[in-house]
Amino acid sequence: MLEKLESIREQYRHLDGELAKPEIIADQPTFQKYAKTHSDLGEIVEKYQEYLELEEQLAQAKELLADEDPEVEAMAAAEIEELEPQQQECIQQLRLLLLPKDPRDERNVLVEVRAGTGGEEAALFAANLFRMYTRYAERTGWAVELMSVNETELGGFKEIIFMIQGRGAFSRLKYESGVHRVQRVPTTETGGRIHTSAATVAVLPEAEDVELEISPSDLRIDVYRSSGHGGQSVNTTDSAVRITHLPSGLVVTCQDEKSQLKNKDKALKILKARLLDQLEQETRAREAQDRRSQVGSGDRSERIRTYNFPQSRVTDHRIGLTLYQLEAILDGDINEIIDALITAEQTEQLSSLD
Repeated sequence: MLEKLESIREQYRHLDGELAKPEIIADQPTFQKYAKTHSDLGEIVEKYQEYLELEEQLAQAKELLADEDPEVEAMAAAEIEELEPQQQECIQQLRLLLLPKDPRDERNVLVEVRAGTGGEEAALFAANLFRMYTRYAERTGWAVELMSVNETELGGFKEIIFMIQGRGAFSRLKYESGVHRVQRVPTTETGGRIHTSAATVAVLPEAEDVELEISPSDLRIDVYRSSGHGGQSVNTTDSAVRITHLPSGLVVTCQDEKSQLKNKDKALKILKARLLDQLEQETRAREAQDRRSQVGSGDRSERIRTYNFPQSRVTDHRIGLTLYQLEAILDGDINEIIDALITAEQTEQLSSLD
């Protein structure tokens, strides 16, 4: 580990020099690339410097243990007792910082929430989840852009797709992919019985143009008039857009904007994110050596969380975490759950390195 840290420090110092060169500053794409790498390495280098300082202080304290003065020896022993736990904590933090980073972590995300089993109650729960994620985005300082909505008459969502834009959005929200289950008495239930419904969440990193080149000949684009509840036309122009990716059969529709151009742009963003996710899923399936934990697998077929209203309880089944603060969680206070999931994944990664 120390050899790797020395190498990182050398790379960091090299970038210091490169970023000061006029020719690099003039070449903005290269400058930005170097600056990002420099920034990414900065936290590791800072923590490594802290480790080296602790190492030096410990070495000096250990030398004083041999001092003939009992008071000096006692002071040295007390200092060692204080410094050794700090050093161990520093080593643990360095190990975490050296874990492989997901290159998609800093990206914006496309979130797709769909009602599952449970009819109208599932659609209302999908609306609860949409509000939870938008409130979380607001708390974090991220922007939310609505991409596509299929609303029910009671205010639920059969499907809602939205973009969350902010640094590190995927690193935090990727753990939300999966089946979310709700247990409560529906507003439509007259007998007071508790029903179980579900909604699925898919969290996809926004696709960058350099990653996917889609030939125009691979797309069939249809335009039509937007429709509301019951199929009635809500626009007098053909602003709704349906894009079919012929090789994969993926179909995306957008009709929420009055502008055909805006609907087409949003539909293409959704299509690119879905295609990228499909390609990555296929790659992971082919790679038998891939040992990512279930926490980070993003398997959307898996039930990941239950929201129990009578008990005000939320349970994440992947890590066995139960919190009795359902109202706060549905209001977007989900950091405690996400932090626990990240810790579980990091623990799994560290154990695989030992």
